Amino acid sequence: MNSKHRIGRVDARRAAVQTVLPVPVPVHHLGMYREPSTLDPVEYYNNLPHHVPQSSAENSTASSLVILVDPVIATGGTCAAAIQTLKEWGAKKVLVMSIIGAEDGVKRAAEEWPEGTELWIAGVDAELTPGGMLKPGLGDIGDRLFLTNAKHS
Repeated sequence: MNSKHRIGRVDARRAAVQTVLPVPVPVHHLGMYREPSTLDPVEYYNNLPHHVPQSSAENSTASSLVILVDPVIATGGTCAAAIQTLKEWGAKKVLVMSIIGAEDGVKRAAEEWPEGTELWIAGVDAELTPGGMLKPGLGDIGDRLFLTNAKHS
């Protein structure tokens, strides 16, 4: 691994998965949920360090490679919003790691920043329910794990 690259990991949403990397890296968090009626992403937490404007990229606190862990990509809105936030932060490349996604959601996430994003997904389902959940479905794992559904429904 080239030591001049700053690598960071960002866990999107609440159902973060721990990863094993060859070197210690900073871990940052973006807290997001989907607004139930519009399915639009809402950011409620962001601990990315402040960064120097793009003109001084070598002094930026942004990671050059960010591993974005988003376990389920349904509509793709939350993943796309996280990718956009990381791009604005100054990341040069985003590697999205996901367990499962819906075809349309994966496409939406991939189109957010095609030249700077790579998606690694273990499985892809063909469709979503009208409520924006995978079909046949897993439901909202983060809401179930952290009991957050009642807070924003």
